[in-house]
Amino acid sequence: MQTKQLLNELSNPKLSKLVTKNMEQRLNKLKVFYKKNRRLPTYQEMLSIFGLSSKNAVFRIVSKFVEEGFLQKRLGKLAPTSRFFSLPLLGLVKAGFPILAEEDKKYLTLDEYLIEDPISSFLLTVSGDSLIELGIFEGDIVIIERRDTAATGAIILAEIDRQWTLKILRKDHIRQKMYLESANAKYPPFYPKEELKIHGIVKAVVRKVS
Repeated sequence: MQTKQLLNELSNPKLSKLVTKNMEQRLNKLKVFYKKNRRLPTYQEMLSIFGLSSKNAVFRIVSKFVEEGFLQKRLGKLAPTSRFFSLPLLGLVKAGFPILAEEDKKYLTLDEYLIEDPISSFLLTVSGDSLIELGIFEGDIVIIERRDTAATGAIILAEIDRQWTLKILRKDHIRQKMYLESANAKYPPFYPKEELKIHGIVKAVVRKVS
């Protein structure tokens, strides 16, 4: 693409759809480079990546990415933002009769979607099959939000008699006592002999399907 045409795209609001498409292609090229090299390319390297001959054109592209929130400048150097790693949200698709997804071109970062409070959240890998009836399987990653209280029915990270586990919090209204329940019929309820502590609640489950 000629530099003059590129500059027209970046400054002409009538070409917004074309800009979006071309900028997305350039963003994908940056992502490929970042995945391979674990860093962003230099301005000189971007000349080759984007097929341009003008550093001024590269500067305008970078400025557009900064403006849109995909890149940021730290101590004079470019760095990716969380939006740089976002994925396009293309609309809705039904799980019944097949229909085409409606393309919205919104961008969504999974951390923003899954993690409400990143400061107090952490990840754990599930071991065991006690929650399979809830669709939580061994090897899944769960997002835990640190809490010392939870509502009945919540999936919690608990310490019961100094043993750590993921279970469902329940209340025995006859005994007036809290206990833990599995989501697998082969396991009995777990009543604390000494104490039951809540250390967090499960906010989301992450699993690769292939």
